[in-house]
Amino acid sequence: MNKKEAIKKSALKLLVEKGVHNTPMSEIAKEAGTGMGTIYNYFPNKELLINSIYVDIKDQEEEVFNSVDTEQSTMIQFQMYMQVLIDFLIQNPRYFHFLGQMESSPLITEENLMKGRKTVDMVIVLLKKGQDAGVIKNMEVSQLIVFIGGAVRASASWHIQNDKNKNEFVEQHISLIWDAISA
Repeated sequence: MNKKEAIKKSALKLLVEKGVHNTPMSEIAKEAGTGMGTIYNYFPNKELLINSIYVDIKDQEEEVFNSVDTEQSTMIQFQMYMQVLIDFLIQNPRYFHFLGQMESSPLITEENLMKGRKTVDMVIVLLKKGQDAGVIKNMEVSQLIVFIGGAVRASASWHIQNDKNKNEFVEQHISLIWDAISA
């Protein structure tokens, strides 16, 4: 792992454990085993470091979403999107907690928020397609996204905290989400 990646990994760990305001750059440098000059060489301020971590996570999220077969039915695609997203969050609990902290944070730039919306946009397209086909409730897509997002966060959070039989739980939860939004 190079220095830049070590800094981001250490920052993610500390930001999740202590929060943004309780994590000084000096502590990140110490955790990464590097000096302050090195950290500021890569990231002139904490906001740029946080945004870099955010974009990295969203890029990985987009990568797992790209594995979904878009030739499947709306229901199967939806279930696949939910499965890969929930699995991604469960497998990366620090990402889950970091994204939760950054959800409405003014630290993430508008440009990076737009980059991060790519996966949401994929689901929006699918929901609209499902509405056109009459298989998804005809209501504001933004309302569906809020509901789905809350259900995904609750599912991932519950599993991270309880570590129960992941496959059965996730499948049941995805089925409940589908039942709630299907026409």
